[in-house]
Amino acid sequence: MITFLEGTLVEKSPTRAVLDVGGVGYEVSIPLSSFDHLPDEGKLCRILTVDYIREDQHALFGFISATERQLFNLLMTVTGIGPKLAISVLSSMSPPDVQLAILDRDVKRLSSISGIGRKTAERIIVDLRDKISASEAAVAAAGKTQSPADKRARDAVLALISLGYKQADAQKKVSEVVAREPGITSVEEVVRKTLSPA
Repeated sequence: MITFLEGTLVEKSPTRAVLDVGGVGYEVSIPLSSFDHLPDEGKLCRILTVDYIREDQHALFGFISATERQLFNLLMTVTGIGPKLAISVLSSMSPPDVQLAILDRDVKRLSSISGIGRKTAERIIVDLRDKISASEAAVAAAGKTQSPADKRARDAVLALISLGYKQADAQKKVSEVVAREPGITSVEEVVRKTLSPA
């Protein structure tokens, strides 16, 4: 099973990315939420993957964050949802918004996604509501009513967690950077500053 790929980003589009890993090109289907965080073509890139193998299909689905991949895998457990529809959900809503819609039993919000009818939305809620942990619920709830600056900080914390930081350490580092440099306007810049020596 291929769990991640790290290599040069050769091509990217809102639905796919191609990585050169040791001279082998891997095409990976991605959600829009991951596309927004890909580096420029020609740069080093690490993508978490789900290796999807069926009798008539072998495909790689890729994600920038562990949360995206976890939600993709959860959505795939719901009857009637295949990989393309799971990717469509993550392309239509951010992971925290998907979590909130499930936790709030927001059938209307979920059924507004292309390919998701009312019955499928209800099935997603019934099947997944108890599988979203309290910590994920807290992260999702924190994103519900946030200023752009708060959202940047939250996204930076999630990015650091996906890089292997503990949540408390990630929050501390991000808070220090935001306090030191309040003029920062992008998540990428916040993350870069936290990873650079002070």
